[in-house]
Amino acid sequence: MVGHKNDKRVTALQQTARLIQGNQAMAQGAFYAGARFYAGYPITPSSEIAEECARALPQMGGVYLQMEDEIASIAAVVGASLAGAKAFTATSGPGFSLMQENLGLAVMAEVPCVVIDVQRSGPSTGLATKPAQSDIMQARWGRHGDQDVIALSPSSVAECFHLMVRAFNLAEKFRVPVVFLADEIVAHMRENFVVPAPGEIEVVDRKQPRGGPGLCRPFAAEADGVAPLPAFGSDYVFHVSSSMHGPDGYSNNDPGNCARKIEQLHRKIAVNRDEIVSTRAFDTEDAEVLLVACGATSRAARAAALEARQGGIRAGFLQLITVWPFPDREIAERAATVRTVVVPELNYAGQLSLEVRRVLGPDRDVRRVNKYDGRIITPRDILAALA
Repeated sequence: MVGHKNDKRVTALQQTARLIQGNQAMAQGAFYAGARFYAGYPITPSSEIAEECARALPQMGGVYLQMEDEIASIAAVVGASLAGAKAFTATSGPGFSLMQENLGLAVMAEVPCVVIDVQRSGPSTGLATKPAQSDIMQARWGRHGDQDVIALSPSSVAECFHLMVRAFNLAEKFRVPVVFLADEIVAHMRENFVVPAPGEIEVVDRKQPRGGPGLCRPFAAEADGVAPLPAFGSDYVFHVSSSMHGPDGYSNNDPGNCARKIEQLHRKIAVNRDEIVSTRAFDTEDAEVLLVACGATSRAARAAALEARQGGIRAGFLQLITVWPFPDREIAERAATVRTVVVPELNYAGQLSLEVRRVLGPDRDVRRVNKYDGRIITPRDILAALA
């Protein structure tokens, strides 16, 4: 695969500011991170990502595959990653549902990859062109079994690019699938953006075995909880299984081994939690009201907080960039001295607010602002909750 540092296309793109779409920025961020394999099936509102990959990847010496469905797409991504490629796919709610089983395989086999879920209104086909933020719990709990996951949520075109690079870095460093939890609003908005020069942003590659060729223990975790991962077809011989397996990759149903494996899947994320979890705080130092949001709703929340201050209400805003692992500590810290917490989100049940309530306890004043009719949440909607 062609490395991003030698990629003439990326070098040329970073010269000038361009008005680009969020979906395009996601694809460009993946290319910058070194992704050279995409397999997917077109689905609104993520299809522009596939289009960008179809145009660009062959010019980079990469591979674009339009698969017969989303099940095959994530299977191809897992296989390509095990063969040494940085691989990704993009979908929306119904396709994300179909990917869950093979995404579970990626968790169990510790396969680095990125899955973009551009959320739209459901259930089922729903309002296929309208925004939602109703896949938050699906991203965390969509697969069966004990597992942990990383999910990032962009709120701007620039974040679509930068967080995509971060998504690949996290996937490669910790050998995990990363869910890129975008939404239709961010995916289809257009903003000016300058692609950073090659080398300006750190790009992480997966850890490789040390020592000469031969047998490899692909699940023998090191001190950081992560084992080296060579590529299929390299000088290293190793086995990968979806079944419960030992450090050598072969099936092992011993209770002690099972406990070790499950604990290790969680531990590698838990011990690196502070490196993984990211938030942005605005005017929270003296806040009496705290707004908490992610994705496109962050923009309305930020505007509402500024307007509230102009009206004499000391409002602050906490943007959740990392949705999973959930930013418990950051929310607890910022909410410690406020009287009211408001959580706006594009779903009915209050998937974020339920987590905020879990963190803060049942006695705190946590207010929900929910929309689920295909329309965006506005600053006015949020300010109404402060009345």
